[in-house]
Amino acid sequence: MNKISMPANTFAIASDLAVNRIGYGAMRLTRQPGNFGAYPDWDGGKQLLKRAVELGVNFIDTAEAYGPGFNEELIADALYPYPENLVIATKGGINKPAPDSIQTDGRPENLRRGCEASLQRLKIEQIALYQLHRPDPKIPFTESVGMLATLQQEGKIRHIGLSNVSLDQLQAAGEITAIASVQNRALLNRDMNY
Repeated sequence: MNKISMPANTFAIASDLAVNRIGYGAMRLTRQPGNFGAYPDWDGGKQLLKRAVELGVNFIDTAEAYGPGFNEELIADALYPYPENLVIATKGGINKPAPDSIQTDGRPENLRRGCEASLQRLKIEQIALYQLHRPDPKIPFTESVGMLATLQQEGKIRHIGLSNVSLDQLQAAGEITAIASVQNRALLNRDMNY
């Protein structure tokens, strides 16, 4: 892939996706509580997304679990056909059957299903950045990452990212495929248990 040259207010994901320093995390554009269901002000959500792009946001982060699925549908409804420089990242590996029920599912067949469903909802042929939402303790981590690498080889994913991983998991994933991003929760002093 070609390296790109970028202005100071941007950075590169995997040396080839130029994104502005301020992106948009779309999780809250779902029904509350629990980020479950369609956003109640659908037209307002569309206007918000359009305005964010007008103001220079060219990176939008979503996930299959947000809604589930409704968040990706809202993004497509608002912005498709997408501006050429817009990067949409999404995540898979979580099933969310209710607002208070989050079930990790890193089985390879579920990751394939989730990726393909995200492609349809977002109306794209390739996801710029697809992230494993979190490791599944019931499945060998390398099997989950191996499926993402397979989906990348098939052209469905451009770059692979990980979320909620340890350093050991990141290193294990890096032995299978190139990892373009890590999205972990920042712990503040109030979050730490001393």
